[in-house]
Amino acid sequence: MINLLYFAWVRERVGIANEEIAMPSDVSTVADLVAWQRDRGEGYAEAFADGDVVRVAVNQEHVEMGHPIQNGDEIAFFPPVTGG
Repeated sequence: MINLLYFAWVRERVGIANEEIAMPSDVSTVADLVAWQRDRGEGYAEAFADGDVVRVAVNQEHVEMGHPIQNGDEIAFFPPVTGG
């Protein structure tokens, strides 16, 4: 199982704040997971339409799209953070 967390407009589009799912067998990287998410329904497709915009943290560390994931990981998705 992996724990998925959604923040800000990603959460609004997906419609939930978090979920625990079985690790899809064909998913091994963050990029794979983002692509898989797009096929889960309209809200997911909208949230992950531009994978380059969504930021990701695995186990509370910011990572790039090629980062490997595995069972037991906590994966958070959020929009870019702007300073001010």
